[in-house]
Amino acid sequence: MSIAKPANRRRGVWGLIVWLGLRWWLDAVSVLTAVTLFSVAWPTLHLTHQVPWPIAPLIAAFAALPVLLMRANALLGWAVSAASALFIALAVPNLPDQAIPFQVVHIVALYFLMFAVALRSPPQLVAVVWGATSLLLGAALSAEGIDADPWAWPVSLGGLVFVALLLRSLIRSRSELNRQTEVSDLERARRTILEEKARIARDLHDVVAHHMSLVVVQAQTAPYRVEGVNDAARAEFESIGATAREALNEIRGLLGVLRSDGQLAEHAPQPTATDLEALFVGAARAGVDLTWSVDGTLAAIPDTVGSALYRIVQESLANTGRHAPGAPVRVTIVCAADVELTVVNGAGTGTATGGTGGHGIPGMQARALAVGGRLDAAPALDGGFRVHARLPLALATEFTLPAAAGSGAF
Repeated sequence: MSIAKPANRRRGVWGLIVWLGLRWWLDAVSVLTAVTLFSVAWPTLHLTHQVPWPIAPLIAAFAALPVLLMRANALLGWAVSAASALFIALAVPNLPDQAIPFQVVHIVALYFLMFAVALRSPPQLVAVVWGATSLLLGAALSAEGIDADPWAWPVSLGGLVFVALLLRSLIRSRSELNRQTEVSDLERARRTILEEKARIARDLHDVVAHHMSLVVVQAQTAPYRVEGVNDAARAEFESIGATAREALNEIRGLLGVLRSDGQLAEHAPQPTATDLEALFVGAARAGVDLTWSVDGTLAAIPDTVGSALYRIVQESLANTGRHAPGAPVRVTIVCAADVELTVVNGAGTGTATGGTGGHGIPGMQARALAVGGRLDAAPALDGGFRVHARLPLALATEFTLPAAAGSGAF
């Protein structure tokens, strides 16, 4: 069974679009920034440093182009930019009226790369890069005799790092939220599958177990209902009954795989209250000593309530065939403000076919509670069994299903 999750697919497609768009945007910003810085650094380099014109483009490239690595490898870009800044400060003489040993473009590039490193690198590495950049800028300016606050660079770079780390935290929180949403969607899909399994199990139990029980009853009572049954035919009927009982027990074992406790109410089954007459006739034809009476109009019962009523009656008759074969059964239905159902059977005269406890009574109780009613099942004083259910004609707006209400007798 597969559960389609269009919301997940939409979110995945949108996430891919956003991711590709963000990558394109970051690449565009990196290229645009690098080109802009280079276009400023090269023409103005002769205004700040004494550089022969053939190597001026190279010096400008070292100052600006490491920004291209901002997304691919920000740490490598920062290392190249910092090393080139140190080299220019030590090896390339600046003009006498130029106080800063390297261009402002270089400082801007270092700030961009520092921000990118803070976004993507471990906190310990960010601290090392912040300290190294602060020392580089502070030492370079101090060597030129510039009177500046020694805390200016660490504080300004620290503010930049703080903003980057804050943005990084927001991105991580958003990613975690998306992950939790995916987990919730998967859990919701799993829950849907379990609910569907429970619905299938209940319907299989109601339909298959009912008909298999009738097969057992017919096989057991045939020698008494049919005249002239010889020993071979009697043995064949006994074999049919034994095979049907074995199949019924195997079906119960398989249903245990499909069922899960605490499931919500399933979609309404197909049968309704108007189908009860056919159910009664079929059971009587199969050899069940059945009498029934209906006070009121079955057609007036809502479909959902009628479905629950039908399944409860069906299961009660099947239980009688399994546990009290040959016993008389009386079904009474009264339709008033509520639908009141009473199924009473006497002590059986044949061999009970029930094995271990099945899902009959808990399933009937779940169906009654699913429509806002209740169901009680208990042995009768005469050795038989009594099932009593009261189902409201007006469905309650909210209700909960119990966990499996014990194994019960059936």
